[in-house]
Order: sequence, then structure tokens, then C-alpha cells
Amino acid sequence: MGDASIDEDLLLKNFYAEVSEVERDNEVLRILSCFKLNPFDFLNLPFDSSLEDVKKQYRKLSLLVHPDKCKHPQAKEAFGALAKAQQLLLDQEERDYVLSQVNAAKEELRMKRKKQLKKDTASKIKSLVDEGKYEQQYEKSEEFQRQLKLKVQEILTQQEWRRRKMQMRISEEEGRLKKDEEETKEMWKRKREHEEQWEGTREQRVSSWRDFMKSGKKGKKGEIRPPKLKTEDPNKSYVQRPVKRG
Repeated sequence: MGDASIDEDLLLKNFYAEVSEVERDNEVLRILSCFKLNPFDFLNLPFDSSLEDVKKQYRKLSLLVHPDKCKHPQAKEAFGALAKAQQLLLDQEERDYVLSQVNAAKEELRMKRKKQLKKDTASKIKSLVDEGKYEQQYEKSEEFQRQLKLKVQEILTQQEWRRRKMQMRISEEEGRLKKDEEETKEMWKRKREHEEQWEGTREQRVSSWRDFMKSGKKGKKGEIRPPKLKTEDPNKSYVQRPVKRG
């Protein structure tokens, strides 16, 4: 049978059977040192990698650091980081988000480079820049890729910080609303308790009022009341009773 018919999985297994423990450990350390917000970094892939590239690279690296094959104490952690990176890149929304930040980083670097090239008076360089050939070559260089990786890291960090600040504000607002709601509930609870207490003492209050009215009409025993005044004519003022003289 020819080489083309050899199973790719078997080739991978045979290859990794020969990989030394040191190489496995080094890969674990590389994965754990990656920038956490960049899934391409974990899989050690360029930003223009296809979905198929992602799947193949994940399989290759996951076999390398699999906890059953690698004795490094953090192999399980590295293996999990690879799985998460693949999951993010296979998710269209997450992938689009990362690539949008990559495009933003490229634009920043291009603008910066244009400003630098304006100072260069060499006509040849200018003509090449106008045609776009020089820039295409430059963006394929290791230097540009290194700068791009750093710029993407910077932008992703800024975006994550904004997201966390927004989340903090949302949490604070939710906390404030919850506190207001609890205070409102407590206020209505106190009002209800007061009404129930007031209603509970109703009979006592009515009874006290009746007793007061009764005692107010009869007066106390032995009490001397002042003489009543009578009127002879409704249009006249009160007339005092005549006082008997001795």
C-alpha cells in the first residue's frame, strides 16, 4: 500500500509515541503562558486559519498534552485550555468577535506605518506603497505578525476591561434596585403590621370611649354642680336667678 493510503490518525499516534517527555512538558508550559483572551494563541495558529486548520491543530496539540500521555502536573489544565480555544473558534459569533479585533489592530498598524512612510522621500518606496505591493509583502513578515499579535492583545485587553466595568455597573445597579425593592417591601410590611395592630385594639378603644361617655354624663357622687342659667326671652342674654337675702 502507498503512503497516501496510510491512516492519518495512525501517523499521528506513531509520531507522538516518539515525542519525548520534555517536548510534552514544554508544550504544556507554552499553552499555559498564552494570552488568555486570544484562542488563536493557544492553538499556535495565525489569525487567517480556517475552521479545518483549527480542528487539525487541536487534535495534534491535544494528543501532545493529553493527561493520559503527559506526566506534567498541569497537563490537564493545558488540555482544557486547548479544548476551550477550539470551542471559541468553532463558534461563529466568538470567532467573528476575535477577528473584528484583529482587523481593528491591522488598521491601527497600517495607519501608523503610513505616517512613518510619509517621512521617507525615496520615490521607489513611495511608488511601491501606492501600488500596495510593498505593504502586502510587509504584512507577511515576521515583524508585522509580531506587532499584530501585540496590538490584538492590547485591543482585546481594553475590550475585556470595558466589558468588566460595564458588568460591574450593571451589578451595582441591580444591587441598588434590589435594595430599593427590599426597603419598599419592609415599609409595606411595617404599615400592614401597624394596621393589623390598630384593628386589633379597636374593641378596646370603643369600650374605653363608651366608658368615658358614661362617666362624663353622670358625674361623680357628692359633686356640687353650678346653678343653671335660664333665659326669659331668646333675644335676651342669660338672666341669673335672684339671690335670696336673709
